[in-house]
Amino acid sequence: MKYEYGLWPESSYRSDKIEWKKAKKITAGVDVGTTGTQAAILCDGELYAYSNLRTGADFKLAAKNALDGALGSSGIETGDISAIAATGFGRRNVENAVQKLDDMQCHGKGARYLFGKDVKTVVDLGGQTVKTMRLFGWDRVADFKTSDKCATGFGRSIEVMCNVFQVPITEIGARSLKVEKDPEPLSTTCYNFANPEAVGLMRPGFREKDLDENEMLASYLFTIAWRALSTIGKIASLEVGDVKLEEGVGFTGGLAKNPGITERIERELNIKAMSPKFDPMLAGAIGAALLAYEQSEGGKPE
Repeated sequence: MKYEYGLWPESSYRSDKIEWKKAKKITAGVDVGTTGTQAAILCDGELYAYSNLRTGADFKLAAKNALDGALGSSGIETGDISAIAATGFGRRNVENAVQKLDDMQCHGKGARYLFGKDVKTVVDLGGQTVKTMRLFGWDRVADFKTSDKCATGFGRSIEVMCNVFQVPITEIGARSLKVEKDPEPLSTTCYNFANPEAVGLMRPGFREKDLDENEMLASYLFTIAWRALSTIGKIASLEVGDVKLEEGVGFTGGLAKNPGITERIERELNIKAMSPKFDPMLAGAIGAALLAYEQSEGGKPE
């Protein structure tokens, strides 16, 4: 059996403090992304359960499996859910969804739940794109920018390179930080250029100074971080050519779990990002479920 180095472990969770049968309203959010699909179940606006699965080739099946995984053996039936909202690249494939919601709106809402009321800027580091959002004080998105380079493929490109380097995706970030100094990044235009260049690093003489494996990983992840910074810079104020962000920055998406990327972004921006209460990949699904709750009968949670 072939080992897939580039796959994040799938996960699920259920609260042992919330009794769903006592809830006045149960809502669900499903976020179908290009590489991962998440489903979140909320009871009266609080996270009761979730599942985080790999998407695969079938969006409809991924959405169903994620929702089934979140419900698990809880005893909740689909008929007990007041409203299901869908978001993400494959949101049109979510059955029984009464709302198909925009990614930005859901991630802004979910980020406020994950990081608290003090989060002001959300950077979603996803499988295909990077999105940067500035939030109003009342959870809504005030401004946003998305990556616009060709073939961005941020998270997906790392999955590919983990298999090339034969380093698990759960380890690549930490290993890339075990260097005295970051080497020069690779092509920051798109991964169609960066990936072949990364493979070239394995050949002696490709650069003036040959890199060891950790330095190769550092060079590659520095490239991803640099490309993300170009998107963040579009929404941040500029002071003497440097990107400046006020306090209250939260990272969401799969790459938010990669310290080789997040710590390099923090270093370049001279910030310390906030820590989420749950898996940062859940922002979209939680936001969709919260919006379903607010927009259904019963109103906004306390």
